[in-house]
Amino acid sequence: MATISSSWVQNQGFFGPVTSTLDWCEANYQFSYYVAEMANSFSNIFPITLAVRGFLEAYRQGLPLRYLVGYVGVALVGLGSFAFHATLLYEAQLADELPMIYVGSMSLWLIFDDGPGFNLHRVKTKLMILLLIVFDVLFTVSYYFYRNPAYHQVVFASIIFVVTFRLVYILKYSNVCSEIPAEAKAIIIKLFATGATLFALGFFVWNIDNIFCMPLTGVKQSLGWPAAFLLEGHSWWHILTGVGTYYMFAGVQCKSFVTLCLKDSPDKFTVEYRNHLPHIMRKCPKTRMK
Repeated sequence: MATISSSWVQNQGFFGPVTSTLDWCEANYQFSYYVAEMANSFSNIFPITLAVRGFLEAYRQGLPLRYLVGYVGVALVGLGSFAFHATLLYEAQLADELPMIYVGSMSLWLIFDDGPGFNLHRVKTKLMILLLIVFDVLFTVSYYFYRNPAYHQVVFASIIFVVTFRLVYILKYSNVCSEIPAEAKAIIIKLFATGATLFALGFFVWNIDNIFCMPLTGVKQSLGWPAAFLLEGHSWWHILTGVGTYYMFAGVQCKSFVTLCLKDSPDKFTVEYRNHLPHIMRKCPKTRMK
């Protein structure tokens, strides 16, 4: 089993010195000259795989193009995160953090665009897309000059909260949701609660990793590798939020079931589980929806 010397934490590898504004608790270039953080990098394969799986299932079910694009966005976040942790370069950090904002802003569009049909011809739909593009551009420029990761985290968290509150409003107070049957609402709430709980658990583990980095590093040294990989808290953040996002994506958080019920008919869709993962299934013939 491999062990770690504290001097290795600042080791320099193939990609040169760290230029990102964040460096995580995992030791740098411990196992490879070409990968800065081994566990934090390869743990992204899990959410990327979930996104690919979700994309393929959505394609098989003939779901609208916007949902396929959403899964592609989630996969790009995972790829960006892999590049970030593998290199610890600021450019790669942007490839991780900026797609998080872009996918989040797309979620805002999906949950607020509640008119019937999936085309882009409505004035409200076009206006929303334009405003969110402007928002993405302004955030990108501002984040390039104001390189504070807390700024990114606050903006991303704000998007998640707005999406969540919008969902609660739709389910409890909006007239557009009155035709969604109680059974469908129960599925939405269950999937959202599962996803949100996993997301919160991932955030908790990530912060434990940040706060108790030095004691955890000592435990890793004593435990040795590969068992010590289980103590890489940020890697668990990738895994838990990957599953949590998948549940919210498939169930409620702007991506599938709730918006399909709003813009089409809840009688045409159901949720089935394969390997404990939810999938949106069509009851009608699988013709691509526009």
